[in-house]
Amino acid sequence: MTAMNAPADPSPAPRRVLLVTGLAGAGKSTALAVLEDLGWETIDNFPVRLLNRLVAMPDEARGPLAIGFDSRTRGFVPADIIALVKELAARDDIALTFVFMDCSGGELERRYNETRRRHPMAAGRPVMEGIAAERELLEPLRRWAEIMIDTSAMTSNDLQTQVRQLFAPASSDSAITLTLSSFGFARGMPPLADLVFDMRFLDNPHWDPALRDLTGQDAAVGAHIERDPAFDEAFTRIRDLLLMLLPRYQAQGKPYVHVAFGCTGGRHRSVYTAERMAEGLRAAGFSPTVRHRNLGSRVADEIERDRR
Repeated sequence: MTAMNAPADPSPAPRRVLLVTGLAGAGKSTALAVLEDLGWETIDNFPVRLLNRLVAMPDEARGPLAIGFDSRTRGFVPADIIALVKELAARDDIALTFVFMDCSGGELERRYNETRRRHPMAAGRPVMEGIAAERELLEPLRRWAEIMIDTSAMTSNDLQTQVRQLFAPASSDSAITLTLSSFGFARGMPPLADLVFDMRFLDNPHWDPALRDLTGQDAAVGAHIERDPAFDEAFTRIRDLLLMLLPRYQAQGKPYVHVAFGCTGGRHRSVYTAERMAEGLRAAGFSPTVRHRNLGSRVADEIERDRR
């Protein structure tokens, strides 16, 4: 009886390699910084003639690689770079993308005058002449680029957003880390919260002797809070606001968002609202972590009683 041959292991997916070049001052460094935040391995001003060796180096992780170069890079000859791009693009183990960062001459001149930095090709001549010379040098690469990003009318945030939209991995790794917390104003506000919602307008379960020693995690307290006519509308509006803001934060590259809910003692109204909000946001696809600062201590309740 002849043994059947085991199926061959599938070939690994091609490694993503991004070549990023363009005019000096057009935003290459900003783009590479965003790519690094997105999990790309980034190298700037790497000698162009060594790119083949770099890409051929064994890499078990085979993570995405972004390589930046421009007219200041050693061995920068556009014709040689185009030949190298053709060679790399023909390889089955590499998924190559060539990006060119462009910008108008007037905007580049403004940026150099504003920062007082010297243009790399403007030694001994006006900055506009240096910009024009570099543009002429890079024109063959500009024509070869698969993706062109013109930053003439972009702010730094605009550029960061576009790079994320183009190159963020299709995974949850780029999602924001969301924290929902409860706290008591009697013990001070959380210093690092991005958004704070004051829930003291709701009827306070503290004044019901049967609920005083419970918390917002107990069903009886939740039922008491939900009977307040103001709760449903306020909760819905806050949830809808967060559902509008959180994707915007994510698009701007904000990695952490902390939303805090406060009440007087930090044990009833804020706790219940944070727990309910976590359920609503999970249903919308987010994965919040919930923290209750004042649970496990009666100090806040005692302070609340004294102040009232």
